[in-house]
Amino acid sequence: MDKTPNLDPIKSYFDQRIQQHGASPRGSDWNSETSQNARFEQLLKVVEGDSPFSILDYGCGYGALADFIAKNDYQAEYYGFDILDSAVETARAVHAGKPQRFFIHDKAQVPVCDYVVASGIFNFRGGNSFDAWTEYVTAALDEFNALSRRGFASNFLTKYSDADRMRDDLYYADPLYLFDYCKRNFSKNIALLHDYRLYDFTLIIRKD
Repeated sequence: MDKTPNLDPIKSYFDQRIQQHGASPRGSDWNSETSQNARFEQLLKVVEGDSPFSILDYGCGYGALADFIAKNDYQAEYYGFDILDSAVETARAVHAGKPQRFFIHDKAQVPVCDYVVASGIFNFRGGNSFDAWTEYVTAALDEFNALSRRGFASNFLTKYSDADRMRDDLYYADPLYLFDYCKRNFSKNIALLHDYRLYDFTLIIRKD
């Protein structure tokens, strides 16, 4: 099955959000800063210890995670990557002059980091089928594994969402399927977090 679905509708969808709402949670298609930060808090549970680290924010949008990291006193060198030109341009403008923050559009320039995190990048699948998008997700997890030294984390909308609120163009992942995939392919140390009162879950993969 093709692991590279049509990303043009996804780019268009998020470009419209950032053009309309700018550097704000709604610009990244989140309802509020509170829910956005709640997800960041879960993702950063992948970080172990108090020593400085490097982190790749894969699908960084306008770089909100960089501010969250700074506000919570992590000692991190932050790299943000996004396939959307307008997101990277916005991020570079918003974070201009702030130390240890680098924003990248060219995938060839993405560095290997201690950690990789991805927030919300798989939620909108547009017209791509569920199966094709699942193949795309697992290929991306393989990439996160290759780009991280110590671990990686990603969140997903859950298939256990309320049926009457689910949309046909969103991807509601099976948490048990993805947990099993990560357990079999990446590490024995996997956490599935599904207890933070949002309609999604977070997978934490710590390298053995």
